[in-house]
Amino acid sequence: MIESKEIDFSKLNGLVPCIIQDAATNVVLMLGFMNEEAFRKTVTEKKVTFFSRSKNRLWTKGETSGNFFHLVDILPDCDQDTLLVKVSPAGPACHTGADTCFAERNSSWDLTALEKVIHDRKANPKKGSYTTTLFESGMNKIAQKVGEEAVELVIEAKDNNKELFLNEAADLMYHYLVLLQAKGYSLADVHAVLRERHNK
Repeated sequence: MIESKEIDFSKLNGLVPCIIQDAATNVVLMLGFMNEEAFRKTVTEKKVTFFSRSKNRLWTKGETSGNFFHLVDILPDCDQDTLLVKVSPAGPACHTGADTCFAERNSSWDLTALEKVIHDRKANPKKGSYTTTLFESGMNKIAQKVGEEAVELVIEAKDNNKELFLNEAADLMYHYLVLLQAKGYSLADVHAVLRERHNK
């Protein structure tokens, strides 16, 4: 994480523009401004704080709505006078209730989104949910299901039925993500291992 001394706050009377981006979807959520105090508060508390030009004070996004921007990373531009702030939003970005301040939808369905759903089922069990049932059944059952789905995928790989093969591949991927969550790990942890191997 960069430090405030690395940022040029001199060009806009002590302010720098901050482009807020969803770290998971890469969708731009809004534009705000930080002074040095707002930057330090953001880094310390891990919740994005702006300097509000209309209120003439610090303003933590979500302080009234609860729709906080949880800080993931901050990247300066090449001139050190604009920041790209990557966040995990706890709700809509815009005061109108829209996903972004640019009227775009901030949604995607990928492995990261699926992982979030699985994590939520682990943290907040839901009656009738298959994922919740898996977590309640324990580690041995979850590991067994991964093994079963892997075998079924291998069997389908020997045939030429695209639909059956892809369905088994999806089943294996889902149960694999459940296993990761059950063990307390995430896709990011696996990515880190793969990245380290790639760099060797």
